[in-house]
Amino acid sequence: MSLFNSLATAVSGMNAQGRAIANISDNVANSQTTGYKRLDTNFEDMVVNAGTGRFTGGVVANTVATNDVQGTISQVDNPLAMAISGRGFFSVARPIASASGETDFDSRAMFTRAGDFRMNSEGYLQNGSGDVLRGWSVDPATGRPDATRLSPIRIDRASLPPAPTEAVTLSANLPAGAATGTRGSTQAQVYDQLGNLHPLDLGWARGADDNSWTLAVTRPAPGGGQAAELGTFTVNFGTNGAPAGTIGEVLDGAGNTVGRFDPANPANALLNVTGNFGGTDQAIDIDLGRFGSTQGVTQYGGAAYELRSVSRDGGPAGAVASVSTQADGKVVVNYDNGESRTVAQVPVVSFADPDALERLDGQAFAATQEAGRQQVSAIGANGTGTLQAGAVEGANVDIAAEFSKLIVAQRAYSANTKLVTTADELLQETVNLKR
Repeated sequence: MSLFNSLATAVSGMNAQGRAIANISDNVANSQTTGYKRLDTNFEDMVVNAGTGRFTGGVVANTVATNDVQGTISQVDNPLAMAISGRGFFSVARPIASASGETDFDSRAMFTRAGDFRMNSEGYLQNGSGDVLRGWSVDPATGRPDATRLSPIRIDRASLPPAPTEAVTLSANLPAGAATGTRGSTQAQVYDQLGNLHPLDLGWARGADDNSWTLAVTRPAPGGGQAAELGTFTVNFGTNGAPAGTIGEVLDGAGNTVGRFDPANPANALLNVTGNFGGTDQAIDIDLGRFGSTQGVTQYGGAAYELRSVSRDGGPAGAVASVSTQADGKVVVNYDNGESRTVAQVPVVSFADPDALERLDGQAFAATQEAGRQQVSAIGANGTGTLQAGAVEGANVDIAAEFSKLIVAQRAYSANTKLVTTADELLQETVNLKR
């Protein structure tokens, strides 16, 4: 009976080593697969007990996942590629066939470390296995992500409409001690509702008071005609307790107070004007900086009016030029007019036991009860890994180590075959006792 047990034990050893060789083959075959996680093998002794006796039971090979073992990260020339360094997975959705022509997705949540994403023909960010990246949508008005739900990230490739100018910011120094009537001017360019540029003149003139200047905001007429005055303001420096040389008060053309220095309520000197640009009235704020601060317009010593900077918001229409990802997980659309918009943010999904995830085709995984509850976090939060943009994570397979394990498995398999032939010879000798 023990010879038959030995024969069965040797066969179980052959099966176990065959399983190990199969895992090694899988690892070697996928050594260049992005985000692949190797499969290791451990062996478990099987014992058959019969009362106080013990009979050989054999061995069982168990496959062990290495989902939490980091692979090598390499930089690539794909601006949409991402690699996680540390714990966590990308959340992805798998497209399925749809009769309507629109892309439908498998309802099962999937996870992957394969971050070789590219934008497909429908605007989805899809990796080499065909899975679509999921993330948090971003409110275009506030720029804040909606962290309550994950959805497939889709890039809208429509043109960006023109944005009319709503504010012009001026930083300059008016010369203290200048003679009455001393002038200085700056011309800003503002956008109308259709994205066309128009000049806007900001002209300064020294008043009778040493610390008072008049600002006239005008729109030059096309073709050199009479300029249209949009507003006149008086700017007083060092008044109402403001430090010398800083704006203390602003009055409109009728002498009404527009704003003044108040240390308890810091505010900017905003002058509102309305002009006709492109056939429609357009309100624009002229930002002279904070009351009582050196930020913006000041009155310090100098020989002449000194412009530091002038800027404005708004812009012309723009077409999508490129899409890129950032280290904080933001997906940014860049337009050819210089504008950019954050359209989504990529979080990281982590599990208590990632090795217990169900393995799927395409380097993807599915959640299981043994893996624990999924936790969706921002990049780097709650112990999750960091993100490297423009990079991919390779397979965590060391070919040299796999071949070393292959040699051991091959020798063990051969040894078990010898046990089979030896047991067979002994059984034959037992049969020959009948002669």
